Amino acid sequence: MKFGFLSYEAALQSMPDYTLAQKNLADLKAQYQTEAKRVEDEFNRKYEEFLEGQREFPKTILQKRQSELQELMQKNIAFKQQSLDELAKAEQEAMAPLRIKLIEALGKIGSERGYAFIVDTDQKALPFINPAMGEDINQTVQDALK
Repeated sequence: MKFGFLSYEAALQSMPDYTLAQKNLADLKAQYQTEAKRVEDEFNRKYEEFLEGQREFPKTILQKRQSELQELMQKNIAFKQQSLDELAKAEQEAMAPLRIKLIEALGKIGSERGYAFIVDTDQKALPFINPAMGEDINQTVQDALK
């Protein structure tokens, strides 16, 4: 029985579109971070104003301001969670075509070379691979993906 082995992540990262996908994700992350900073600064400003005036505010204004701050904080927390979810979704969408292309390339290489299977060595689940039975296909895959 003959098989191939490779680092799936190294193959993925060697793809020409990988760098573009990572740049787009980094840009999106930066936009979310900028917005989160803006919202945090707004909250801090309003909180400072509340602290400065809390002794002088009538009870109803004090309660209104506290409610506003609480609502703003809840919205900020919801935004942070939503942005994390959106970033994860964007990463899945950006990487999906690359993963499909890699899987197709692995299928083609496996068929052409008569492998029973191809093993991903990234998880370190294989402490030993007999080179007489398995073939390192890292370079072959990287060449096929270019």
